[in-house]
Amino acid sequence: MGCSSCSTGKDGQPKGCKNNGTCGTDGCNKLTVFDWLSNMSLPNGERPFDYVEVRFKNSRKEFFQNTENLSLSIGDIVATQALAGHDIGMVTLTGELVRVQMKRKKEAINASDAPKVYRKASQKDIDIWQKCRDREDEIKKRAREIAIILKLQMKISDVEFQGDGSKATFYYTADERVDFRQLIKDMAKAFGIRIEMRQIGYRQEAQRLGGIGSCGRELCCSTWLTDFRSVSTSAARYQQLSLNPQKLAGQCGKLKCCLNYELDVYLDALKDFPAQDTKLFTDKGLAFCQKTDIFKEMLWFSYKEDPGNWHVLSKDQVNEILEKNKNKEKVASLEMYAIEIEVEEKVVFENVVGQDSLTRFDRPKGGGNKNKNRNRNQNKNKNRNRKRNQNNA
Repeated sequence: MGCSSCSTGKDGQPKGCKNNGTCGTDGCNKLTVFDWLSNMSLPNGERPFDYVEVRFKNSRKEFFQNTENLSLSIGDIVATQALAGHDIGMVTLTGELVRVQMKRKKEAINASDAPKVYRKASQKDIDIWQKCRDREDEIKKRAREIAIILKLQMKISDVEFQGDGSKATFYYTADERVDFRQLIKDMAKAFGIRIEMRQIGYRQEAQRLGGIGSCGRELCCSTWLTDFRSVSTSAARYQQLSLNPQKLAGQCGKLKCCLNYELDVYLDALKDFPAQDTKLFTDKGLAFCQKTDIFKEMLWFSYKEDPGNWHVLSKDQVNEILEKNKNKEKVASLEMYAIEIEVEEKVVFENVVGQDSLTRFDRPKGGGNKNKNRNRNQNKNKNRNRKRNQNNA
């Protein structure tokens, strides 16, 4: 679903909303949920679930009760209840899937103090909301300047206006506790609005701002990932990754969340796999493990006296030797169990388009015609000589 500001211009070039994934119309599909129950009708006598999920700027989502029985669908702009005044957001989910989402996030259903949806947003509400959104970048820049003047060790990463423009929430990150009382006074005096400061973590900051990861795709936390599980360096060790902080860290400065995606597969494969520090006792000498390939189930060993010469063994063979060593038995040598790996020949050049010569374009133009004329003259001379010989005979 593309928003109107992302449509093409007069010359056919895309205009772009220039909000980098934070547009209010959800045209960039940030944390969207596919409603797979939208085409299914409710059983007779069942009323639709009276809660809706509303998304505000970036990844902030909240649940609101539809007490007015409004006919709402995904993409509708609505005015919702706030602590003071009202807020403007977009409906991202309706129906029974909202019940599932609330249960997963442990939100109370049919609570007496549940926030409500007031109405569908009018054009006046949308104009005020859009005007406030246009001021956010300027106010964020000014707030950072005030924080620098006050010498506060904090980073203001994002600003979010309430839909009616009466309040602005400043999201910041800091390593230590920050006394921002004077900062709130100065900002309230400079901007003339109510100020709320909210501290978030570095991962929440990356989730709100978004970006492109080292894989070339949008950040998982800003597109579909909703919960942040702890990631440790042991996940990289299990997957035999280099412990390089620059490669393992994401844009948030923490370990990448994707290190946990394949961890269960590696742990399952390592259940009956020999350890990395495995030692094999042979009559020829002590052998150490140099390299492992988990999914091919192969290990490379070398003798202590000859570390440069590696021998390939399968997982079952290593377990067999370990079982013998456990019973205080030694095998003759690793060569008895070594596996020969066929090395595929690399093709240096392959003629994929039927071109016989790489220097076919180096010939001067017209060279082919000269050769043809030369051959033709030679044939004529041969015919003349043949006729002369026949006449002389």
